[in-house]
Amino acid sequence: MPRRTATLLASTLLLIAMLCAGVLIEVPYAEMSPGPTVNTLGVHDGDPVLRIKDEPGHKGRPKEYDTSGHLNMTTVRVTGSEYRMTLLGALSGWLRHDSLVVPYKTVYPEQKSAEEVDQENAEEFSASQESAKVAALKELHIPTSSHVVVGSVAKDAPAHERLHAGDVITAVDGRPVGKAESVGKIVTRHKPGEKVTFTVIPKAKVRAAQEKGKKPSPRDARKVTVGTTKAKEDGRTVVGITTALGHSFPFEIDIKLADIGGPSAGLMFALGIVDKLTPTDLTGGKFVAGTGTIDDNGKVGEIGGIQMKIIGAREKGARYFLTPAGNCATAAKDKPKGITLVKTSTMDDALSSLKKIRSGRTDRLTRCRAG
Repeated sequence: MPRRTATLLASTLLLIAMLCAGVLIEVPYAEMSPGPTVNTLGVHDGDPVLRIKDEPGHKGRPKEYDTSGHLNMTTVRVTGSEYRMTLLGALSGWLRHDSLVVPYKTVYPEQKSAEEVDQENAEEFSASQESAKVAALKELHIPTSSHVVVGSVAKDAPAHERLHAGDVITAVDGRPVGKAESVGKIVTRHKPGEKVTFTVIPKAKVRAAQEKGKKPSPRDARKVTVGTTKAKEDGRTVVGITTALGHSFPFEIDIKLADIGGPSAGLMFALGIVDKLTPTDLTGGKFVAGTGTIDDNGKVGEIGGIQMKIIGAREKGARYFLTPAGNCATAAKDKPKGITLVKTSTMDDALSSLKKIRSGRTDRLTRCRAG
């Protein structure tokens, strides 16, 4: 066989072997890509994303105003926990501008199951809705009240089927609690195996009161005795619940958006609520998208997958993107053409930026700069 033919054959076989290896070899990575983007002022799957519910005979509901334009929340699509990326898939993802390849453990930590990750994302999404409502109503000077609630209950824990997510905890062992962390402090004073008495208002009673624009009534409280056990990780005495700070509002604000997880829509939900409850049209008809966590005081926090969210927003038509200050440097390094990244640290920053956008004074916007 001529040397040239042999060399060509060997190269071809090597290439085939490399391609086979690329298809068969699995690598510990996951892929992010732009996910759905939803207008918080609009309708999704036939229902308004945000709705101020009108209860019969309830006089506390404020007027809901018409809105225009877009205040889009953005998401990231992530490969599933069972998906195993190949070397070829990773190389393809690294070369595409609309894909982000990240270590698998970044998305699915080794110590957590896929179900636990999904549950955590759902809880964070629910908590972000609560904080969005609080931040929006504070901005509008509408008073709210807070209380300690059961955030989640672990399976097979002593509290399972005794306490339920959404129950309001008013006292533990007869001691009133006003902060979420107070519950754990009282529980850990017990030895594993001892009983703890919780005074709770069941979530059904809480929900009924909130739908009428009222606070949960102490008259609906009941005592629940729960056993304790030892935490596997550090030996602490626990009952198997997480706690959080819940809120009561003077009227019901319904956020209807399924199959979304995580806390990153908080800012856009808060802005949507303010837009619906004020006569000022916040966007002036413009297409604004954004992301960012928000706390009860209106502080905006950074999130993951910022590049994918911006790409997804731009593809849908967004011209302005409210960007958490902590994400600005990364976001500005490789932004799509035709979209302005607006640096946002607080709810007030966002509202100020929207005022500049709707009035056409976009030259005064605080823009993200590459670090």
